[in-house]
Amino acid sequence: MELLYTILLYLIQPLVWLRLLLRSRKAPAYRKRWAERYGFCRNKVKPDGILLHSVSVGETLAAIPLVRALRHRYPTLPITVTTMTPTGSERVMSAFGKDVHHVYLPYDLPCAMGRFLDTVRPKLVIVMETELWPNMIAALNRRKIPLVIANARLSERSAKGYGKLGRFMRRLLSRITLIAAQTQEDGDRFMQLGLKRGQLAVTGSLKFDISVTPELAAKAITLRRQWAPRRKVWIATSTHDGEETIILQAHRKLLETFPDLLLILVPRHPERFPDAREMVRKGGFSFIMRSSGEIPSGSTQVVIGDTMGELMLLYGIADMAFVGGSLVERGGHNPLEPAAHAIPVLMGPHTFNFKDICARLQAADGLITVTDADSLVKEVSTLLTDEDYRLWCGRHAVEVLHQNQGALTRLLQLLQPYLPQRSH
Repeated sequence: MELLYTILLYLIQPLVWLRLLLRSRKAPAYRKRWAERYGFCRNKVKPDGILLHSVSVGETLAAIPLVRALRHRYPTLPITVTTMTPTGSERVMSAFGKDVHHVYLPYDLPCAMGRFLDTVRPKLVIVMETELWPNMIAALNRRKIPLVIANARLSERSAKGYGKLGRFMRRLLSRITLIAAQTQEDGDRFMQLGLKRGQLAVTGSLKFDISVTPELAAKAITLRRQWAPRRKVWIATSTHDGEETIILQAHRKLLETFPDLLLILVPRHPERFPDAREMVRKGGFSFIMRSSGEIPSGSTQVVIGDTMGELMLLYGIADMAFVGGSLVERGGHNPLEPAAHAIPVLMGPHTFNFKDICARLQAADGLITVTDADSLVKEVSTLLTDEDYRLWCGRHAVEVLHQNQGALTRLLQLLQPYLPQRSH
């Protein structure tokens, strides 16, 4: 099975290149750094440290508190953070700057993975969520490098798919040092696939371990005073194709009742910034781009958030937030980031990527579900009109965040045996 997987992976490489070229038409970053995708990263990393892999933006955000804590605890240990996408890459660079080394994780080809591990020589490898690369896992196992899957989740659907791989899956899991699952449900699914009890720990979700730093809060207050000292602001973030139209329809309607209302619109992917700009322009709205550095005037109706790494700051300016990927069937994005700012969180019905988190928020009245432009107008209007209700919803959202924190502390304790003793 492993041999078949590897042969297939080599055979499809021309298709992989074609896909990168096609994606680069909208996002030129896909045309760059191909050598890293084949394990050539000499002089870009520092060996003998921790390697952490987070495939894209969502996983990178969950990894931020963990990386910061590891840097604090093990200041002399170099950390290399790998991603697979340019947006994940930009997120790493904006979050950590020169504090960590960053390259793309190579494709799971034995030669590329071997070359990469020979250069990085990690003492410990941490993979965020559930990225299971058979050749990488086998190479780490041969080199006796501990591998921890952190913040692991496994949906029923994925478990069924993996279950069909039978013995291959059991062998793969036997080579993993530890799986730190988000919930007992996730842990049980891993065990049904053949994971031994001694290889499993349930830590909770790292996504709850985010916080608004005093620096960020101060920056947000300053920006709010500059942008909208006497105006109400709502934000729509991580929007996908099909959602901006709904958001702008709702905003048009809301402006009839709240003519001073300011919308911050942040598409999920940078390649869609021009599309959003065109939609806003065609809609006849007065707008500015965040990247221009301009301050919205009293007549500005929309700010398009076309910068990277500023989402938490922009949430801090808003009175309420709609989180995208949820009105279309993308499974939704992270509702805990706006919750950390104690503002009401609105989402569409498609939240399967954050099923457990959304269920907790909903049970505590910390999440408002909308289905279309009309229900969005209705809910936002209520929040704008009733300040007590707005503060009540925001308070319930942030309480859910605080009540479920602690996964980071539990995970750090589990990682201790695989890292050098802390020097005081």
